[in-house]
Amino acid sequence: MILCDRLTKVYNGIPAVDDLCLEIPAGEVFGLLGPNGAGKSTTILMLVGLIRPTSGACSIGGIEVAAHPIEVKRKIGYMPEDVGFYADRTAAENLDYAARFYGLAEVERKRRVGDLLALVGLDGVGTTVGGYSKGMRQRLGLARALVNDPEVVILDEPTANLDPRGVLDYRRIVRDLAGRGTTVLVSSHILSEVSKVCTSVGILARGRLVASGDREVLSRAAMQDRVTIDVETGNPMPRFASPEILSAEFSQDACSARIVAESDISTLIAKTLYTEGILLRRLAVEKPDMEDILLSYYTEGTA
Repeated sequence: MILCDRLTKVYNGIPAVDDLCLEIPAGEVFGLLGPNGAGKSTTILMLVGLIRPTSGACSIGGIEVAAHPIEVKRKIGYMPEDVGFYADRTAAENLDYAARFYGLAEVERKRRVGDLLALVGLDGVGTTVGGYSKGMRQRLGLARALVNDPEVVILDEPTANLDPRGVLDYRRIVRDLAGRGTTVLVSSHILSEVSKVCTSVGILARGRLVASGDREVLSRAAMQDRVTIDVETGNPMPRFASPEILSAEFSQDACSARIVAESDISTLIAKTLYTEGILLRRLAVEKPDMEDILLSYYTEGTA
């Protein structure tokens, strides 16, 4: 559904996005991650047709964005990081105005606006947008991104100004969109939030894609250099002999240990304990959570 083919944007001789190759299938909730200045917003601006690439191309639904920007805009919904509205109009009036650009009839516009305001928790709010908090404007921005019932939704830092209730509503909306087959691209530097909603991620650092895949793919890659194994036994265990062990910490009674190895040696540990006649109570390979995985790539990509 979303394709970047060697996508590049250069400013004053410095690449903001450098040879980006990325494919996001339909129905995916994809997180585009990276520290500030990694190239996330520049990538999004090229995807929504607001800036042209220096070289390479990007397409949405098989349509090249730079060649057919208006056609692409009909298929997508976009919420920028800084959401802007007409301050002297209500939320309903702002959404109705946006819906007119998509040729929706008055009856359909009224129904659509009402449904979206209820979806984001702004139904019944009759004040003009000029009096809205940042969180309320963020909610309205999400509604506006959905006004044309898009095939692809692109969200830039969508939870930046939301309170905890707003964050929960946002997660629910994104999951509902994915359940209906909508492709969602979320750009953020907030690791924990992306890990809650995204089924796969791509990590940018200095304009280049340093890793991409689902949790399992990234986890396996992140664990290639070291694996942590927790061991608990009913009686004291021996010191394990393996050249792959990087470090080992034993309790005072030697009935528990935390072992860091270059690869998963849990089978070797289990066999050793069985041979020694030691009761094994627990043997667990510790898997890093999504935030740990992503942080490891952040560190690697910016080193």
